[in-house]
Amino acid sequence: MPWLILAHFKKNSLSKRALVTGCAGFIGSHLTELLLDKGFEVIGVDNFDVFYDKIIKQKNLSEFITNKNFHFIEADIRNENTWKNLTEKVDVIFHLAAKAGVLPSLQQPAEYITTNILGTQLLLDWMKLYEVKKLIFASSSSVYGNQTKIPFSETDTIDKPISPYASTKKAGELITYTYHHLYQLDVMNLRFFTVFGERQRPDLAIRKFIQKILNNEPIEIYGDGSTARDYTYIKDIVGGIFSSYEYIENKTNVYEIMNLGNNNPVKLINLVNTLYEITNRTPNLIYKPMQPGDVNITFADISKAKTLLNYEPKTTFKQGLENFLSWHLNQK
Repeated sequence: MPWLILAHFKKNSLSKRALVTGCAGFIGSHLTELLLDKGFEVIGVDNFDVFYDKIIKQKNLSEFITNKNFHFIEADIRNENTWKNLTEKVDVIFHLAAKAGVLPSLQQPAEYITTNILGTQLLLDWMKLYEVKKLIFASSSSVYGNQTKIPFSETDTIDKPISPYASTKKAGELITYTYHHLYQLDVMNLRFFTVFGERQRPDLAIRKFIQKILNNEPIEIYGDGSTARDYTYIKDIVGGIFSSYEYIENKTNVYEIMNLGNNNPVKLINLVNTLYEITNRTPNLIYKPMQPGDVNITFADISKAKTLLNYEPKTTFKQGLENFLSWHLNQK
């Protein structure tokens, strides 16, 4: 199977062409599928970061790697040659590539800074050079830190990030504004809230918990189970991403920050109990102290996204978990 496709190709004049960084990841692969379904040509960039097994990302890519409108480049966004070698004209960039995860960022802050900040700056310089004007940037609810005001609104002050990961995402929002101001880029910064569903990363809680339950192993609960997350199903997220593109497609002088969440936080203990319910297993829990860098709650105010994007999550939490479980059980 061809994992490296670098050949130049002729653009179909009737279709839009998108660049998706992080195309082999959890959100990136779902977004790429959606774009292809909507008739886009997609150039996908991914470096198969060692954060988790390359085979997982290759499986993600296998869903569309043979599509004639998909063109894959295995490359690192931190490498200047990646951008020097990419000379194809694109209409829009969906920038999802990043070092992910709060806790790993505590151990490797420099990796997060170089990938999430330097990599983003190199991409923006490439946009300036090739006069690409439309950018959708993947930010994170982590930028809100441990604030007590809920729900989290885009107008809230975000001066106290509590992990290197969160600080790099805030930096990304700031640098995209700088390039918007200087070079008239149209930018949508999307703050994702705890995305879950099929192809979820192996380090994320739901996938880890499901595997432990199926293996009859205990689940470790950090804290008393009262921490809560605004879990948002993957199909709702990628729908919101595409609506963001539709919003800026024919507009100019756009710079927006937007929450994409579910507006319905779920406590950790309720998540775990639901997982035991859908797997028909008896709860087996071990309680441990809270981990550093972790926040108490995420809770998205999505009124702005509803107004500007007609964004409305449609998948219930339980249905999303059942969809994930069905997919997980069918993995080989």
